Amino acid sequence: MALSRALFGGRFVTTIFKRYFSPASCLDPSLGLTKEQVAFQNLALDFARNEMAPHMRQWDAEEFFPVEVMRKAAALGFGGVTIREDVGGSGLSRVDCSVIYEALATGCVSTTAYMSIHNMCAWMIDEFGNSEQRIKYLPSLCSMERFASYCLTEPGAGSDAANISTRAVRDGDYYVLNGSKAFISGAGATDVYVVMCRTGQSGAKGISCFVVEAGTPGLSFGKKESKVGWNSQPTRMVVMENCRVPAANRIGSEGQGFTIAMKGLNGGRLSVASCSLGAAWAAMEHTSRHMKERKAFGQPLANFQYLQFKMADMATDLVASRVMVRTAASALHKGQPNALSLCAMAKLFATDKCFAICNEALQLHGGYGYLKDYPVQQYMRDCRVHQILEGTNEMMRLLVSRDVLS
Repeated sequence: MALSRALFGGRFVTTIFKRYFSPASCLDPSLGLTKEQVAFQNLALDFARNEMAPHMRQWDAEEFFPVEVMRKAAALGFGGVTIREDVGGSGLSRVDCSVIYEALATGCVSTTAYMSIHNMCAWMIDEFGNSEQRIKYLPSLCSMERFASYCLTEPGAGSDAANISTRAVRDGDYYVLNGSKAFISGAGATDVYVVMCRTGQSGAKGISCFVVEAGTPGLSFGKKESKVGWNSQPTRMVVMENCRVPAANRIGSEGQGFTIAMKGLNGGRLSVASCSLGAAWAAMEHTSRHMKERKAFGQPLANFQYLQFKMADMATDLVASRVMVRTAASALHKGQPNALSLCAMAKLFATDKCFAICNEALQLHGGYGYLKDYPVQQYMRDCRVHQILEGTNEMMRLLVSRDVLS
């Protein structure tokens, strides 16, 4: 994985936001990191500043899926961050992964979030696939020659994921898939669909996992959804009608699919939380500059104690969120028994707090914050959905409470 040193920037239109928080600042995101992790972080920040931030607004407005930019990111090792190196991955830890996604999200939250989903799909194949499946799919996913989508949610099964109805029936060397998946990121523009289907009894134990490739007869897509945020990635329904998939495309054994899906989501929750960290960090940087430049009643906004206290609260919530996410990432990487609840806790806390930071940043910009010429509104829009997907924050509270009361 290539490494270089970079500083964060990122303002819309033609200028790049040159100001950044000093390494001596309490907001310094490199606090507690190893030299190697700081190198990964700087590489990602440099990429975010040069390849993503200048186009963030345009991608949002035009609903453009930046395939070539993501392939440039993959060339730096960001297409398979935690994937083993023998198939082209970077072989990094969950903490490394969080650091990278936070940095990339400063340049574009929506694009980074899709990349995290793609990485989650690749990890599921790497972790649970056999050697033939790993060799077949992972090199092209790590290079982002091909892109992946995660297909669990259905029109009638969101938080109740164990109640999915999409069915896969064995027919010789094939399975015949029938059903539909809803809110699928990248659908219609990606190449590999990791799909959870019912192969057996009701409940979690009757679910299996399959790879369905684009172009498979019987695979089709709904209309492109019009969304509040996440506009640099398409979202569609995935429809399977007598879709014949080779039995060799089943990941793991029959009945293992729900376990695979949930283990994937543990990492996915940390990924969207990390993207929220990046959004909040960037929003605070823009707000810090605005408060020093914007004057009211004859003095800069930064001179008003009430607004100073607002920034202090935002900074505290950001740093607390970052620590919680990295703690959970370390637990997940080490396989600690409390990793599931720590990931849920981190996702709940960080996505709630970071959305609030972005929302407050907009408020501190006044009327300017509501204009699309200013990026804080896009950071707010893009990170709002993080409180819903990869398990709603209500479900995160359920997971945490089960742990606490068990």
